Amino acid sequence: MRNIPYVALVAALLAQPVSAVEIKAKAAGDAAPMMTVDTNSFVKTVVSANEFEVRSSELALKTADNADLKETAKMIIADHKKAGEKLKMLLDAKTIEAPAPAELAPKHQKMMDQLNAAKGKDFDVLYLDMQAQAHMEAVGLFRTYAGSGDNQTIVGFAKETLPALETHLAHVMMLVAEE
Repeated sequence: MRNIPYVALVAALLAQPVSAVEIKAKAAGDAAPMMTVDTNSFVKTVVSANEFEVRSSELALKTADNADLKETAKMIIADHKKAGEKLKMLLDAKTIEAPAPAELAPKHQKMMDQLNAAKGKDFDVLYLDMQAQAHMEAVGLFRTYAGSGDNQTIVGFAKETLPALETHLAHVMMLVAEE
């Protein structure tokens, strides 16, 4: 007799019509960021990474054997110089302190040292590997800051610059696939 209330509950639940629950996905723009990057960290990283991209690509113009690689290096130089100038202008206007462009983070300096030591085909392979790594990191950083940054002017810069970084990554990955 003790099981009668339990049996009655199960019977009542089973007698209910089964209905699908509609789950509506939120738009990607409504998603909370998985992580955030503060403005000073973003700027410091971007200034060094940008300078690395320009310097390493200028070295590629002098050292690389692959003509397609040199064309990609020219595009990277032009776009990164333009982005660097734009960021500097925005930082000057907002009086946000930026590191000196000549300063590379230790990681980027070590990468430049490795590139300076490489020659011929070894240079081409190393340059492409470093460009792929640097641009994957940059795309992730810019996407993160564009979605979670606390300075709307710099967020605008991140959103505006991101497509060029994605283009660079696509060109580099295409060259990697050809190697």
